[in-house]
Amino acid sequence: MSHTSNNVSGVDNTFRRKFDREEYLERARERERQEEEVRSKPKGPPVQRKPLKHRDYIVDLESRLGKTQVVTPVAPLSQQAGYYCSVCECVVKDSANYLDHINGKKHQRALGMSMRVERASLKQVQERFDNLKKRKDVGSFTEQDLDERILKQQQEEEERKRQRKERKKEKKKEKAAEEEAEIDPDVAAMMGFGGFRSSKK
Repeated sequence: MSHTSNNVSGVDNTFRRKFDREEYLERARERERQEEEVRSKPKGPPVQRKPLKHRDYIVDLESRLGKTQVVTPVAPLSQQAGYYCSVCECVVKDSANYLDHINGKKHQRALGMSMRVERASLKQVQERFDNLKKRKDVGSFTEQDLDERILKQQQEEEERKRQRKERKKEKKKEKAAEEEAEIDPDVAAMMGFGGFRSSKK
């Protein structure tokens, strides 16, 4: 037999948050209006950046190599450990990452360049070839010069080998003289041999 009563005790749901649907509908409409305004605004002309150019300076990676430095957390960025990029105002910890950074998109955009290379015309390529030919002619050398250099190098190598052999012979002679001085000739004669060294020389 179950006992029924008029006082039904259930779960208290008063702690649950109640949402005002009208308020949130109004917020959604307002956000949609703002997004529409942003979309409808005419965008300015796209930023025209210069094409990539080669660096006209030498990247200094070795000036701080092998030097010790006290690193403090309050030091300015340019004096912290690593490589400092003054264009992007950031510090990169090693040389490989620094090279990646200065060749990367973010750094090139900060310099005002796009990542595209200017397409060269036929005339520009021909001029470049002419310049390289002129530069080559000024300090050029013939096959005869090359043969002379090879011959000279071979002679130097032979001279080094000859000197090495002479040094080895001198060391052997000195070693043999030391061994003979250490052995008493009377003891060696009594034992029946001339010395303790091998028969090979």
